[in-house]
Parts: sequence; C-alpha cells; structure tokens
Amino acid sequence: MKTKVFLGALAGIGLAGIGLAGAASAATLDDVKSRGELNCGTNTGLAGFAAPDANGVWQGFDVAFCRAVAAAVLGDPMKVKFVPTTGQTRFTALASGEIDVLARVTTWTFSRDVDLKFTFTGTNYYDGQGFLIRKDMGVTSAKELGGARVCIQTGTTTELNLADYFKTNNMTYEAKPIETQAEGQQAYLAGNCDVYTTDASGLAAMRGTFPDPENHIILPEIISKEPLALLVRQGDDQWADIVRWTQNALVAAEEYGVTSANIDELSKVAGDNPEINRLLGTEGNLGAMFGLDNQWAYRAIKAEGNYGEIFEKHLGESTPIGLARGLNAQWTQGGLQYSPPFR
Repeated sequence: MKTKVFLGALAGIGLAGIGLAGAASAATLDDVKSRGELNCGTNTGLAGFAAPDANGVWQGFDVAFCRAVAAAVLGDPMKVKFVPTTGQTRFTALASGEIDVLARVTTWTFSRDVDLKFTFTGTNYYDGQGFLIRKDMGVTSAKELGGARVCIQTGTTTELNLADYFKTNNMTYEAKPIETQAEGQQAYLAGNCDVYTTDASGLAAMRGTFPDPENHIILPEIISKEPLALLVRQGDDQWADIVRWTQNALVAAEEYGVTSANIDELSKVAGDNPEINRLLGTEGNLGAMFGLDNQWAYRAIKAEGNYGEIFEKHLGESTPIGLARGLNAQWTQGGLQYSPPFR
C-alpha cells in the first residue's frame, strides 16, 4: 500500500516559512513491510553520527537508531536504505514519502512540529550550538568573535541562533553559507572562514577527523538548546509509536542492565523484573498493540545494544569524537535520558 502524502506549498527550505504541510495515512508500517526495507533519511556524512565506512556500510549513532527500527519491524537491522539529506532537502524528503523516518541530527522545534506537520518521536541526543576555531586565533570566548567570518550550514536552526547571539552581544559577523558538513569542513580547513558553528557534538565529530585536532578548540559558550530527535510525518500514529517506543526500548534497556551480551539469556525465560519481561516479550503482549510481535524490542536492542552501548561505540570518550555522556546520561546518573514505563 502506498503512503498518501498531502503537501502544501514548498516555499523555500529554510527554517522560517517552509510552507510544508504533510500528513501520512496510517500506512507506513505496511509500506515498509511490503518493500522489505526501511528508508532512513540521514546526514550526507558526519563522523560518529552517520557516515559510510571504508566498505561503504553506514555507521554511526543515528544509523544505529534506524537499524533498531528495521530490526523491530523487519527482523533484520541491515534492511535499511540510507538516503543522504542536507539541511535544505531533509524535510522535503520526509514530507514527500521518499523516506520513512528522518534520523539526521535534527532539532525539535515548535515550527517544525506544528507548522511543518512532523511528529518528533523523542530526543535521542541533547545538544547545544557552539563554535569551533583554530587555537592560534588566541580567542577564548565567543564574545571575542566580532567581525569573524563564520561558516554556517543553510536550512538549519544555527542560522537564527547565530544571528540572535551576535545581535544580543552587539557584534557583527560575515556569514559564509555552506550546504553540507563536508563542504563546511573543507572551507574551514582552507581558511575561508575563521569560525565553524553548529551543534557542539557536530563540532567534536568534525574535529575528530582533522589531522591535527589538538590545534582546534571548541569555545566554552553553548548558545542554544538543540534537542536532536528522530521524526516522522504526522497522521500515522502507529508508525510514530513504533519509532518512539523503539528508541524508548534502547533507553530502558540501559537502565535495567539489558545489554547485547546478556539479552539472549534474559529473553529465554521470564525473570524477576516484570519491566524487563514486558520489554523482552517473555510476559504480556505489548507488540500486538502496534502491529508487531512480542520480540520487537529484543531485536531492536540486539541490533547494536542499548542506548549506552550505542553512545559509547560511536560517540564516547574512547572514540575519536570523545564525547562525555553529560545530559545524555541516564536520569539515574544525573542526565535526561528517561523512558516511560513498559506496561
């Protein structure tokens, strides 16, 4: 069955005035099953989040969430077609039905949720906008960047955040628009801009690929809230629930100590923890509530592990990206990651 998508005027793909109005009929699950493949919109290439490896296989934090959804729905985490999108093209790709879910470091905002008719299924990474500069600039604060040339990706929340920050601090800047991360990195390294600004995690990811990362610093100021989330079209609550609760399953698994190493043993027979039993399908019948079997969460977690395992594998302090958990730690560890109950 083909997903029905109704589009309003496509008036420019900037943050303001996009004019996209998309609504999906309750058919995405049927489409994915019929196709035998999940179409996942993601980045054109951002180390740690989404990029093909040397063998052309997509890897990364956002990639892992799409693989978890594919495992839950199709039984195989590799049944995913990754569709690279830019800040300009990502919303059109989702609204038009080209992709089933967008997993591309996308900030959850009022206008994207309400005006563009998308449903955000939960924050998978809490972030904020920062600034990357060369250490030899001798700058130690973003408030010293007056007059700087700033590389900034078009079609993103960073454009407005940057304008607001510089206006508030009575500074001027010269915007150097770029469309993709790769283009921005090339421009920055070539000296075409003094500063690169995006989400702090993206800055860390980019710096981690430099031949001399020690010569580049991320300034201490975080100038915005950037709750990064997966999103789907409005109008298909069943599909939104599947994507939302797949993410919740990964978060809950970490909280309850369910890992890629012990999940097979825990899923053989109901144990002492009813929440784990319901999560893994050894008790109850949660899967039937949205059209899946009771092992959907088992398969999602098995794909690349729980939330913590995914974070540490792709972004953690032992990787070139080198990110601490921070706000993305479990709520029991002072962070904001928290799953509603499985009951």
